[in-house]
Amino acid sequence: MRLFTTREGLCSYLTSHRLGKDVGLVPTMGALHPGHLSLIERARRENGIAIVSIFVNPLQFAPTEDLQRYPRQLEEDRRLCEEVGVDGIFAPGMEELYGISAVNTETGDRFTQVVPPAAMTSRLCGASRPGHFQGVATIVTKLFNLIQPERAYFGQKDAQQLAIIRRLVADLNLPVTIISCPIVRLESGLAWSSRNQYLTEAQKAQASILYRSLQEGAKVFQAGDCDRAVIIEAVRSKLAEVSDIEVEYIELVDPQSLKSIAKIEASGLLAIAARLGTTRLIDNMVLQKRRPIVAIDGPAGAGKSTVTRRVAQELGLMYLDTGAMYRAITWQVMSAGIKIDDEPAIAQLVSQSEISLTQSDEGLQVWINGEEVTQEIRSLEVTANVSAIAAIPAVRLALVKQQQRWGAKGGIVAEGRDIGTFVFPDAELKIFLTASVEERARRRFLEIKEREESDVTLAQLEEDIHQRDLRDSTRAIAPLRKAEDAIEINTDGMNISEVTQYIINLYRQNLEGRG
Repeated sequence: MRLFTTREGLCSYLTSHRLGKDVGLVPTMGALHPGHLSLIERARRENGIAIVSIFVNPLQFAPTEDLQRYPRQLEEDRRLCEEVGVDGIFAPGMEELYGISAVNTETGDRFTQVVPPAAMTSRLCGASRPGHFQGVATIVTKLFNLIQPERAYFGQKDAQQLAIIRRLVADLNLPVTIISCPIVRLESGLAWSSRNQYLTEAQKAQASILYRSLQEGAKVFQAGDCDRAVIIEAVRSKLAEVSDIEVEYIELVDPQSLKSIAKIEASGLLAIAARLGTTRLIDNMVLQKRRPIVAIDGPAGAGKSTVTRRVAQELGLMYLDTGAMYRAITWQVMSAGIKIDDEPAIAQLVSQSEISLTQSDEGLQVWINGEEVTQEIRSLEVTANVSAIAAIPAVRLALVKQQQRWGAKGGIVAEGRDIGTFVFPDAELKIFLTASVEERARRRFLEIKEREESDVTLAQLEEDIHQRDLRDSTRAIAPLRKAEDAIEINTDGMNISEVTQYIINLYRQNLEGRG
């Protein structure tokens, strides 16, 4: 692991090491704890190079805040990063990034800053911390420009920061994917934070009331009451049980726009800020009204497609046929006379395409830009070219965005290689369907033998499957990965009906009645 304190050293390292590798960035202010480490470990898994920045950014501190007191422990942070396999730490000084030795939210007008929309920065934490999110946006933009990561990882605990950074990336067309990671909590429910170091053991026990209060709000919501006032009152009543807690705000807002909402229609961010002694604490919970999403991932030959269709049919959910979507784009490329290696033309075409999937008595119907293409996408020409089209990054990105828009409504079952890790990381039920290489080869061998398609041997099939697993797990786009919270089902010795029923039982035990 390397430690860089200058831009030149970091950039030189990335130039010589990133060829053919994705870079994942975890921006931090140091004082690393298990919450940070969960982000770092995910960045390590999903990228060829993992970079952690450690910089206590003065621009996001007001003169009255704890800039000087904020915990700094670079040697301990360095040890933790090395333990989890970080490739490089970027720990610059203030002059290295800002060119001056002293700066804060009041003196930061000496150089260019990034100013997010006031509607997002003036509420919640921004109401009591003017200039804070401007400072956050500035340092994050500088880090993105310096490091140019493919992915950047942020914790859901700082939900307002997360929403603002996502807006920043969208508005400025920054070529980075923002990955949100779940809140990591102590056994008591208290969210991990660097500022927890300020708390005594007794205060840490008291501080867990924030999470318990959010849970009270969630109970009201899950019982069917979506009204803002009722949910907030439930939270406020629970918080009142700890008299030392000084509430700054309890809010219910839209998770993306951060606008206050009177009633949860699809989802709502229930957020708290409070003080315990001199320590400011925040916590939040997203309340989802949508029907559940079932994400089924796994290697080729594990029976994902057939199982997914049956699960969707049995549960009355929509089967999100991602394969049909890629076929539709391929058909459109063929129809437009575009060569399959003309990536710029294909990227432009897909950016103007809208795919719809509808269910009828005759089965799934596929539409692209208002034209039904259900039969056309099954042609031999489309079949021969769909893999090449699906491998184009712009196609992948555009279709994932469309899939995620459907996911906002919920009520879908989807299968693939990274549905639970990337497309729908917040899916309520994640399944990783697998089987041994020998079992998958045996199934394929029986299929081929029944159709009299080839005289391939079982040993050849086993080697082919082994090689495909290797390719799928190391490919740059949509690599095969098991989500940390996925339930693994080894289907050796199970038939399709048994696997389907197993997943249906999991759904009914855990999610029946939601939405």
